[in-house]
Amino acid sequence: MEDGRGPALVGRQRETELLTAALVQARGGAGGSAVLLRGEAGVGKSTLLAWVEREACERGFTVLRAVGTEAETDFAFGALHQALWSLLRRSRALSAHQRAALESALGIRAGTPSGFAVGAAALALLDEAVRSSPVLLLLDDLHWIDSSSATVFAFLQRRCAELPLVIVGASRLDGPAVRTWSADHVDVETLSRADATLLLGTCYPELAETTTDRVLAEAAGNPLALVELPRQLADGQRRGTVPLPDRLPLGRKLERLFAERLESVTAEAGRLLLMGALATGTDFSGRAWLGAVGGDDVRNALDRVEADGLARLDPDGRLVFRHPLVRTAVISAASDSARREAHRALADSLAPDDPRRLVHEASAALLPEEGLARRLQEVGRGLAARGGDAEGALLLERAAALSPDPADRARRLAWAAVMAARGGQLRHTAALVEELKAGAVPPDVAPLFAYAVVYADQSHHVDFGSSAALLPPVLDALTARGADTFDGLVEQVYFKLLLAATYTDDPGAWRALERHRGDVSEAARLCLRAWTEPGPGIAGAFRAVTEDMTREQEAGAAWLLLWTASALDGPEADLWQRSTGLHSYATQGSVAKARCHRDYLLGHWDRAAVCRREAEIAEGLGYHCNALLFRQYYAHFLAGRGDEAGLREVERTIRPTATRARMRFVLDRLTHLRGLAALAHGRHEEAHALFGELAPPGRPPSGPPWRHALVFDLVTAAVHTGRWEEARARVAAAQSAGSAGISDRHAFLLAAAAALAAVDADTDAAYRAAYAVPGSEQWVFDLARLRLAHGSWLRRRHRPGAREALRAAHHAFRRLRADPWAQRCEEELRAAGDPVAPPSGAAAPDATGLTGQELRIARLAATGLSNKEIGRLLQLSPRTVGAHLYKVFPKLGITSRAALALALGGD
Repeated sequence: MEDGRGPALVGRQRETELLTAALVQARGGAGGSAVLLRGEAGVGKSTLLAWVEREACERGFTVLRAVGTEAETDFAFGALHQALWSLLRRSRALSAHQRAALESALGIRAGTPSGFAVGAAALALLDEAVRSSPVLLLLDDLHWIDSSSATVFAFLQRRCAELPLVIVGASRLDGPAVRTWSADHVDVETLSRADATLLLGTCYPELAETTTDRVLAEAAGNPLALVELPRQLADGQRRGTVPLPDRLPLGRKLERLFAERLESVTAEAGRLLLMGALATGTDFSGRAWLGAVGGDDVRNALDRVEADGLARLDPDGRLVFRHPLVRTAVISAASDSARREAHRALADSLAPDDPRRLVHEASAALLPEEGLARRLQEVGRGLAARGGDAEGALLLERAAALSPDPADRARRLAWAAVMAARGGQLRHTAALVEELKAGAVPPDVAPLFAYAVVYADQSHHVDFGSSAALLPPVLDALTARGADTFDGLVEQVYFKLLLAATYTDDPGAWRALERHRGDVSEAARLCLRAWTEPGPGIAGAFRAVTEDMTREQEAGAAWLLLWTASALDGPEADLWQRSTGLHSYATQGSVAKARCHRDYLLGHWDRAAVCRREAEIAEGLGYHCNALLFRQYYAHFLAGRGDEAGLREVERTIRPTATRARMRFVLDRLTHLRGLAALAHGRHEEAHALFGELAPPGRPPSGPPWRHALVFDLVTAAVHTGRWEEARARVAAAQSAGSAGISDRHAFLLAAAAALAAVDADTDAAYRAAYAVPGSEQWVFDLARLRLAHGSWLRRRHRPGAREALRAAHHAFRRLRADPWAQRCEEELRAAGDPVAPPSGAAAPDATGLTGQELRIARLAATGLSNKEIGRLLQLSPRTVGAHLYKVFPKLGITSRAALALALGGD
């Protein structure tokens, strides 16, 4: 369907409005945005990209494009080359360091830049480009873009709000970008019956009614199927004079449809299509590679291919397929010998030093060949050094398959397993480990194999037995004089052993960690100290370590830093920013876990559902240990809210696995959370008994920092059960242990516990001292509990200030949706003579004090729309929407979105 400028769209009003709003926002100087279109093959994602490209060109945008192809997934930063090469060639503003980083990543010069350096340089390049015009970056077929480029693109889309930059990507529903990008996900659905009928009637007005009904039923709204299926019908079938076949292909059937069309092409056309399907990159010299197709009728073959609508030759000499399904059908329809022949011809058309030539040679090889395997290994290790661990792992696997010697094959598979693990390909690591277990592993790569085994066991199988058995001797071997360190494997092994020790409290693991304390970095030593010897000075030492690190060093130590920060409950605010965007899921999962726990501590309980979503993502990627931990973090929110039914459900899900894996880290915290929920409902004896299992009376706090943080809960349960001596003894023990010096939160919790346990004459001063602890206001839930206790104490003694403390606590608990705690505040307020709700029948607040924009936003929010959805409708940023609502609530006399509908009831 044409509109004079290209294919018009049918039934895509929602998508085009959102894309238009993104362009308008960027063009107007309000910042950029990113949109990820996702949907099944043929649903129209590429058509939407073509539409937004035309719109952007008309609005004066610079348009950059990268298209993922299945044949290019092995080449690190290949898609980044497509997108940025034109900008890099004419850039004048990049520093020498930034240019070197990009050129090294793109293979233009030698070097091994870090992932952070590549992302930062790419951002600087785009910053230069947007000074002359806004930029639209189109990323088609993200599910086939190499993982190194995808990581940088994900980094850019998290930063695009800072620039007049719009990033629009397209991916299949099951593509990895869907799980890792934080951009808006727009599901491109199949067309409605009415829209499908319109599209079909416009493209094929001659179709008979019976044929139309059959095609509509078989296509089920898939635009590509609607356009392609009738192409295969004879005129009589289209017009209804000849019966239709029993079954029309669809989805995978469409691939068969293309395969059937391929059967009719000539041998020359078939070779042409296969060469184009297997070709990689855009660096072939003009049409010279077409000579490798063979035959004297290449032009006729190309004309036939173009006439059939299968593919066309672009100005760079690259065959552009009508749809990815065509490429897939071409490759799958070819015989093994034909594919090897095509790879061999493509290899011959490339320069000897082109890494793609090597890949084609490997694909063409029929028998093992050590020389080829060795070259693949060298290139794969080089890719990994440049940040392309996932791509490097694939090349090492190819090298292993071509290795004549079983020992060399095992060595290369061991490296592939480790690279896959570091690249976030956990399921693949687990598969490679099983393959290696079936044979003999050479002693010289035993440390690599052990690390891969432990990685798969910990993260995939949730099993820590191999950690304590394998890693201590691996550390001994790696730290021996003259030993091969395998590119810094010592630090990674140490961290994995530290995780195992933290989760299981295995004595042997702790002893090995202590034994090798002097063999690791300061960051690793600090992490061990944070989990075993927390106390005064630990937070300052953490800040000192991070301040002295370069960004590249931070990237390498990201896991250690995040785990240390999680131990202290008080990381630096910018640690999350520095650890985001340029790592595989292995690191991003650690960032997400730390954020979930941080959201709980800081009272961002509206984000509780993020824990469940992250658990589902982790499960899908095979990171079952992460999934368990995300559910444990979600349990914190449930316990704080007193949601015991939800807490029991989570516990039923994770306790069996945690018990089997002997994860005391999880089991003890579940016990603590059950006690916290009991506190919420006033069952203080039950809470005291549960807390006593974790910290029996008479023992000073010891072990990981979270046990020191129990002091507030321990004292609360003791005070409410009349155990005043025990409460004061616990406060004194925590003070002697230096718990307050661990972090700001520990200092506040100890001060709060001291206030609860104080003798009557000193109580009010103790509460004031707790409020005065630096940063106390950020611990929203704990501060609200302290205010409830203080307000209750003041009310019972008829002292001033009770209502103010109780109202503040009530407001916080309501915002957190901690209903049992809020109800206790209400009981105390009523006892103080302060009703917490207007009398029945009172008039609703008057909304006339709102501005027009505030009223529009309030009405939309009252319908349940999020800030982001409201922003789309009104072409405002979510932050602007939130700022308006911040003003609306006090004007209406309410404190939550849930009250908006009632407050606006008269409008």
